[in-house]
Amino acid sequence: MNQIADILKLAREAQQQQVDAVLATVVRTEGSAYRRAGAMMLICEDGRSVGMISGGCLEPHIIKRAFWLTRDGANVQVYQTGDDIEYAENGNVRASVSEEGFDFDRGSDNKGTDNKYDEQDIDLDELNFGLGCNGRVHVLFERLATAMSLLNVISQVRQSQQPVTVATLICSTIHFNTQHNPNSELQIGVRLNLNNYIKSGKLTAIDANNSDKVVSNASSTVIHAIESLSEYKLLHKNAEYVIVKDDNDNDDLATEWLIQRLQPQIRLLICGAGNDVMPLVTMAKMQDWHVTVVDSRAQYATQRRFPQADSVMVLALDDSDTLLKLSKNAAIALMSHSLSQDRARLGVLLEHANHYKYLGQLGPRYRTERLIEEISTRLTNPASLNLGIKKLHYPIGYKLGGDGPEALALGIMAQVNAVVHNQNLSTENSDTHLSNTNFTTLFSTHIDSIETTATSARAAINLS
Repeated sequence: MNQIADILKLAREAQQQQVDAVLATVVRTEGSAYRRAGAMMLICEDGRSVGMISGGCLEPHIIKRAFWLTRDGANVQVYQTGDDIEYAENGNVRASVSEEGFDFDRGSDNKGTDNKYDEQDIDLDELNFGLGCNGRVHVLFERLATAMSLLNVISQVRQSQQPVTVATLICSTIHFNTQHNPNSELQIGVRLNLNNYIKSGKLTAIDANNSDKVVSNASSTVIHAIESLSEYKLLHKNAEYVIVKDDNDNDDLATEWLIQRLQPQIRLLICGAGNDVMPLVTMAKMQDWHVTVVDSRAQYATQRRFPQADSVMVLALDDSDTLLKLSKNAAIALMSHSLSQDRARLGVLLEHANHYKYLGQLGPRYRTERLIEEISTRLTNPASLNLGIKKLHYPIGYKLGGDGPEALALGIMAQVNAVVHNQNLSTENSDTHLSNTNFTTLFSTHIDSIETTATSARAAINLS
């Protein structure tokens, strides 16, 4: 399931077929939750749906209520997964509802008493699903007409390979929509391009036509909120819930936002088109990665053999420019089972270690070290390989157990995920780091020996 790709595809189809839809987005989680902020699900009025915002417990309920919940516009609902579920006399689950939060479209604050209602009478949709996870999930519901502003930006990021930071307004106690400024374009669900604000100082909202509209007449409180958001640093997450108080730190004047750093797809370049590459392509596409397969052998590099790959190319061994272009910011797996192919690709890539995010070489350690030795003897400056050798993972992938191409692909996927997402995992399942450290030391010693010999030779020549 390529959730983002599937959501974008279904959204385009719904637009073309003039079928309305609702986008449900997780904007905040508390306690234990299956999905993080930013997870999405698209529900069409004809019954089609893609994506997940939970482990499957919330989706049936949300599919039934999505259009009813958005009858008056975008709003946020809260779902609980605690223990204290109650049952009615007829044995049916009785919804546990706590009326806390906001009726966002009317701007009224409904904080107050706890009440019990039958499900069909619930306005604020805070339900206890009794799953024992003890978490709360806040979900933004909006019709496709407004949600396309986000989906279009995601498509743009995937095409341009340039990340964009977006802030979505999910709650406000300022009421600037109706009271302070009735003509303001800032409403619940509005998305602001923080990159534009940082670059130009202009407050721009992203509309459904994928154009940035300048927001005029924004209050000082709103401008303060945007300034605070533009300075907010997302650390290890790509989406976070943020509360911004006014410049006087007044709790009664606050805005709540979902900040998302929309990232390009992870790009996987596979050099080699053997049969063992097929499960790796399948697993990478399941994670919505962009996959390119290259090989110098035309009989192997065909789209028919790799129908799921985004691109399959016959790439000559001497075409270094194309190799570097394809490898930019990519994860690279060298697995051609060909010494000549691996030598040519590895020789180029080791000298451009800052060009890619990950490099892995298939095959036993001695084979890879033999290749590096052969490559180094052809260079006037073998030390240029040092950084690439430190970055190289060989043998490629984690040792997770199992046998065959599928087990290999799983180990490669696990290792690439860990490297790309900066996870410091234990190296006990991989010989990579130990072998790299040892070989880099030996290789550096070898280079020093070569340089010493050359120096001695030059000195002897001068004496003669």
